[in-house]
Amino acid sequence: MDRFPFVKTFKLIITANSKIPNSLPFSLYLRRKIKQEKVNIDPVIYIGISQSFFAGLLISTKKPFTVANRLMAAWLFLLCIELIFALLNSRVIEMYAFPFIAFTYGPLLYLYVRAMTNPGLKFNWINLLHSIPFIVFFAVSVIFRDVPLLEDLRYFFAPDRFISLRIVYSTAFFLSVTVYSILSFIEIRKHQRYLKDLVSFTSGVITLNWLKILSISFYVAFLVLFVLGGLNMIGDIIPFDPYFAVFGFIALFSFAYSFYVIKQPEIFGTEIKFKEEYDKEPEKYTKSGLKDKQALNYLNKLISVMETEKPYLNRDLSIQDLSEITGIPRHHITQVLNEKHGRNFFTFINEYRVKDVISRFEDPINNNFTILAIAYDSGFNSKTTFNAIFKSITGITPSEYREKKTGIKG
Repeated sequence: MDRFPFVKTFKLIITANSKIPNSLPFSLYLRRKIKQEKVNIDPVIYIGISQSFFAGLLISTKKPFTVANRLMAAWLFLLCIELIFALLNSRVIEMYAFPFIAFTYGPLLYLYVRAMTNPGLKFNWINLLHSIPFIVFFAVSVIFRDVPLLEDLRYFFAPDRFISLRIVYSTAFFLSVTVYSILSFIEIRKHQRYLKDLVSFTSGVITLNWLKILSISFYVAFLVLFVLGGLNMIGDIIPFDPYFAVFGFIALFSFAYSFYVIKQPEIFGTEIKFKEEYDKEPEKYTKSGLKDKQALNYLNKLISVMETEKPYLNRDLSIQDLSEITGIPRHHITQVLNEKHGRNFFTFINEYRVKDVISRFEDPINNNFTILAIAYDSGFNSKTTFNAIFKSITGITPSEYREKKTGIKG
């Protein structure tokens, strides 16, 4: 413990007095310097710089070279630059008045999600419109780099000539993070709905649940920072400057995103082509040309094949596989199931799997098998999916059903 803290403060006063900006009261400048002395975030910044740089390097060289990987690599490199600028800004030279690279976070996350869920999507000049807020605030930040606009949130509403700029900046940043997080979430949800007409199984690789969770966490983290910043504007309600927490979140999210992106293969594989066809279907089959009689024949054939050949036992069954088995065009399978059977492909296949599980429960030969083993034999590849679908169809859990029907627990 420092026995003479006043000595350190006195030295700080002497050294600070020669560096104080003309536009800033000395008392305010001193409070900021003392606050900065209390928190050393350099280790966090160094970790974030190394993590984001090497992760960006790995993802940018990852094969196959996709638009999604390039966007994520660009995001990680920008995070790295953000941290380097923060280090230089606090230790070497005032480079900007407030952080501006943060205006790329939302757009790059959204564009990455779009590139992942639409593999054939091409990057074009229109996408550059998302960078307009970044360019505007970059220019403003550099122009006013000698003015400490956001160094102390307690003086955010100080009635000076920059109060309007601070309000516009903060509002624009909040809206950027909020709007792009919502758009990303909507895009992922739409993608997951599309999957139900394409495949009969679930997998984190294709559903992008990890990306949805991280995107929500990303927004919640920034929302918490906004709240903490608001509390800090009122006064010293929290014991630290929330600005410092930003770098911790940046380091954490750069690790989390890079970890999953490096593991993430290209979505769909062979299903890519027919996902694109599905997306291009005009106004829900209005121009498919499929007659009612032919649609009913297709439906009867699908049901017949499911009951006789049991293709649902294939855990990785896709609509492409069923099309090849039945000879029915993929888009017609989707149309028939939706319009004539009231189901999507995912539900259609898994209903047969549930029926198969129930029939196996009732067969004494399976009494020694666990419920999960029976579910896997019936075509399910996920315990979570199996339990959810089974309960949605029967109204009770698999274990409750088995105990009720056979008296076997578990």
